Amino acid sequence: MPSSNPLPPKENALFKRILRCYEHKQYKNGLKFAKQILSNPKFSEHGETLAMKGLTLNCLGRKEEAYDHVRRGLRNDLQSHVCWHVYGLLQRSDKKYDEAIKCYRNALKWDKDNLQILRDLSLLQIQMRDLDGYKDTRYQLFMLRPTQRASWIGFAISYHLLRDYEMALKILDTFRKSPMISYDYEHSELLLYQNMVIQESGESEQALKHLDKYSDQICDKVTVKETYGKLRLELKQYAEAVHVYKELLNINPENTSYYTRLAEAERLTPEETLVMLERYEKLFPRALAPRRLQLNYATGEHFKTLVDRYLRKGLHKGVPPLFVNLRSLYTDQKKVDVIQSLVLQYQEALETHGHFSDAEKDNSREPASALLWTYYYLAQHYDFLGETEKALDEIDAAIAHTPTLIELFVTKGRIYKHAGNVQEAYKWLDEAQGLDTADRYINSKCAKYMLRANLIKEAEETCGKFTREGVLAMENLNEMQCMWIQTEAANAYQRLGKYGEALKKCHEVDRHFSEIIEDQFDFHTYCMRKMTLRSYVGLLRLEDVLRAHPFYFKAAKCAMEVYLRLHDYPLPDPTQTQEIDIENLAPSELKKLRSKQRKQRRKAEQERQQAAQAQEKREQHNKSRQQTDPDLEQPTLDELIPEKLERVEDPLEQAIKFLQPLQELASDRIETHLMAFEIYIRKGRTLLMLRSIKRAHRLDPNNPDLHTCLVRFLLHNNESPIEGPVGEVVKRQTAGIFSSSDALQLNGQYLKDNIDSLPHLLQAARMLYLLDPTAQTKALSLVTNMDELEGVNLQNCTKVLEALRNGDFGQCDSTIADYTTKCHKRFPYATAFRPPEQKVTTGTTYLITDTRSAVSPNFSVVRRDNARKREARYEIQETC
Repeated sequence: MPSSNPLPPKENALFKRILRCYEHKQYKNGLKFAKQILSNPKFSEHGETLAMKGLTLNCLGRKEEAYDHVRRGLRNDLQSHVCWHVYGLLQRSDKKYDEAIKCYRNALKWDKDNLQILRDLSLLQIQMRDLDGYKDTRYQLFMLRPTQRASWIGFAISYHLLRDYEMALKILDTFRKSPMISYDYEHSELLLYQNMVIQESGESEQALKHLDKYSDQICDKVTVKETYGKLRLELKQYAEAVHVYKELLNINPENTSYYTRLAEAERLTPEETLVMLERYEKLFPRALAPRRLQLNYATGEHFKTLVDRYLRKGLHKGVPPLFVNLRSLYTDQKKVDVIQSLVLQYQEALETHGHFSDAEKDNSREPASALLWTYYYLAQHYDFLGETEKALDEIDAAIAHTPTLIELFVTKGRIYKHAGNVQEAYKWLDEAQGLDTADRYINSKCAKYMLRANLIKEAEETCGKFTREGVLAMENLNEMQCMWIQTEAANAYQRLGKYGEALKKCHEVDRHFSEIIEDQFDFHTYCMRKMTLRSYVGLLRLEDVLRAHPFYFKAAKCAMEVYLRLHDYPLPDPTQTQEIDIENLAPSELKKLRSKQRKQRRKAEQERQQAAQAQEKREQHNKSRQQTDPDLEQPTLDELIPEKLERVEDPLEQAIKFLQPLQELASDRIETHLMAFEIYIRKGRTLLMLRSIKRAHRLDPNNPDLHTCLVRFLLHNNESPIEGPVGEVVKRQTAGIFSSSDALQLNGQYLKDNIDSLPHLLQAARMLYLLDPTAQTKALSLVTNMDELEGVNLQNCTKVLEALRNGDFGQCDSTIADYTTKCHKRFPYATAFRPPEQKVTTGTTYLITDTRSAVSPNFSVVRRDNARKREARYEIQETC
């Protein structure tokens, strides 16, 4: 379509050269040609030239000038499709997709058949999941270019995504019969995609016929056979399904799902399945899968025989993941007892005469490593059962046997971690990392344990061995979207009370997910061009539920907890100086105070300088990237500054931003709705609180944390009763949830129903004290008398201790001391229950609290001699 404001031939030739320079990324030349046109007084305000100059400036990173030129151009020529298209491109580069769609639609008003605008519009519509709009745009492209493959494929996919399977199949059938098709791998993928559409429509029989007809033209024969087997099972054609899965097992005898499907096709009982697996073990003697699967079905003496053979082979060959392979059997206590008795028998016999049993004395001895792997297996076995003392004895014996095996040190660290001593755990991982500094897995594992011990700087240094030189380790890990370390760092900062740093890590993880969603933009055209249609549809469906990933859930949970903490206990204004009674301080204390203030000022100044240097490096890095790739269309994100993040005006609104994706995508996790209740009760939103309670009650009506929400909801309603229609709604919706409208009576009934469970008793006791502070003694007795209770483990006992220390039961110092002593006897390795250590010096006894717990910074005890006073003093010197 001709321009609404045409240029003379000379200037028009220059304008075309601007377009060519833009297409070839010769942006500086494009600016020169634009300047030649605009320097002419007659065309100084030519709209399309101004718009193209703005687009070129945007590619050079001069965003403000770009917007200024494009808007000037648009004001001067509102009827130009070029100006509207360019404005849409600018909006798209800033991720303002809704605004970009509006611009493209305005451009199409003046040039309705512009292919490029239609393609750009379709990309934005599928990115934003405007499926109806996408279908209409693909139809226009299809009518304009019916001879292009992408037109047909995009049109069919638009109906498929709208679940109009019949129309999608008609389009694909017509396309396959056209002369545009070449019989190659892309055609094979098209047939498999068509078969997938038929299956999703529910027509399994039609899908089977389609596969029968075109299987010869499909290159991926394994997928064809797997689809055959799946369809035969759905249609209950068991004999044919048996034949298919037998063929698949001949191709890959290690695929465990094939054995399961074969048993389903043959309709076997567990005993018959065991016979079938034994048959396949003889047929494929080198395959591991049939031998391992037999252990799932065997029982009694037969299980003992099979697992004995399996264990001996694994220990003889030295298979490190042997315990991991058998761990799924530990749900059956009888099988656990059999395995334990066998491995203990191996240990005794190997130590005595080097064989697995006394009956093999005359045979050749087992290799020396067999005893080592037996120790290793027993250590993991006892650790899984929670018998820390025995696990440590076995792993120590293994280390004494072979002190150079890295797996032993990793396992010892894991044992200490499970026992509740994260400091000792990280030390053993550090030892393992020192044995092989070139092992990235051990390096990452060591860094993770350091973060669990709140040693963030040490973890950064450890990760720095494998990150890019010249860049801070955490910055490089952020660029690589290394989310596991960021979630661990966020939790570590949260435990240390550095809430700004914790929020920074959570926001970085959130940005990673946003970037992954943006990255799908490149695949909308690529997948249709390469005909990888099944993978493309799978990608779209994955992106729709991306934030259901555990990494996002962990980061969002941490962020919400921090924002709730900041709402309940706002941080003091840093501009206000802390009032200290300097006059009454002793000279030595005043000197210490002044020294501490100087150190804090120097530390703050160093941090500011480091932040400024890091920002300068980032800017230089971005400039160099723009110079090497000028077509970089990435908007500049706001820098995450911890001080600003921890002092937001409305923490609850920020928490809701993290909550909303979880409510949509992680609604099957009760933690989502419990966190939602915590946010909404602080906002006083009764109906939203009720919605959260209903969803949580549907998942687990007896959840201990849900009980606290129910009691607090009743208290909230009693304090702020709701009248009118809303009150009727609340009353009607809570009828099936609350057994009583009286909070005290509800809590009493809950106590009665769950009198044997520690986690339930903890929450009920907390609510008892909340409802009646005079019942403190009873509430404390409920949680401190752990004898004959269920759920008495390290995690639950730690929660009880935290509740006692947080004041959930009022002032109870003596109870805390008694409870800590009791738990220390039960969990001797857990630092959370470690009592103060007595350090005796000349004439004086000093109590020094062990500070190697998971919730305290790292401290070292420094001894200093004072000759004048002739006594030793211990000071706790902060080192991190």
